[in-house]
Amino acid sequence: MNILDEYITSAPNPQHALDIFQGEWSSKLPGNLAELNAGSALVFEDPRIEWGMTQLGGVKGKTVLELGPLEAGHTYMLERFGAASIVSIEANTRAFLKCLIIKELLELKGARFLCGDFVEYLRTNPKKFDVCIASGVLYHMQNPAELIALAAKTSDQVFLWTHYYNHQIISSNSGLSHKFSSGIPAEYAGFKHTLYRHSYEQALEWGGFCGGSSTFSYWMSRDDILACLKYFGLNSIQIGCEQPDHQNGPSFALTAIRQ
Repeated sequence: MNILDEYITSAPNPQHALDIFQGEWSSKLPGNLAELNAGSALVFEDPRIEWGMTQLGGVKGKTVLELGPLEAGHTYMLERFGAASIVSIEANTRAFLKCLIIKELLELKGARFLCGDFVEYLRTNPKKFDVCIASGVLYHMQNPAELIALAAKTSDQVFLWTHYYNHQIISSNSGLSHKFSSGIPAEYAGFKHTLYRHSYEQALEWGGFCGGSSTFSYWMSRDDILACLKYFGLNSIQIGCEQPDHQNGPSFALTAIRQ
């Protein structure tokens, strides 16, 4: 490696910053940056977040904790919805740096990105937030019930989007079934449930990998997710954006509020 190859010799351009992680972006940028070469996922205008905001009565003037921002697409939306402040925690160091790039390119003012494991943060940080956003993270956990418990402890309003395990759907999909093992009984803080081990396999070979910090994770069933939320006090639940035929496994969004 020649360190001089890391220098830019032309005038500043947003594409230069994006190209630091060339080929690793998942998201398409919004507005007048949409033509830049990044990813294709419409995360910066995500209807799941729009639905969640409607169910929660918005986040204007509220403090928000965001778990796993990936490339700050939802962070951008939360700021545009008027959040008073956003603390956003990302464990993937490459994703964390991509969030900082987006923060500069889109001039995010109310977001603070922290580099580290959000489960460890939640275990040790007693701070309460008005809203917790946990989109695309539950199915990447080693102990998903613990994450639900910790989210319920830190906030009385939670938005969650996640995949879930459904035996009939997953066993009939040859592209998914080989990634899963049989269910095993589990218990966390008195809540009994079943976990299904999911292996990332070839996904780990991509520099833009956006899963968990191990080679596998554990999924919960839809019913167990809902029961777990209620067990830890988030007893008013609204469900939307259900997609049982999602290419990566059945999924749904929900808001869970303590009443």
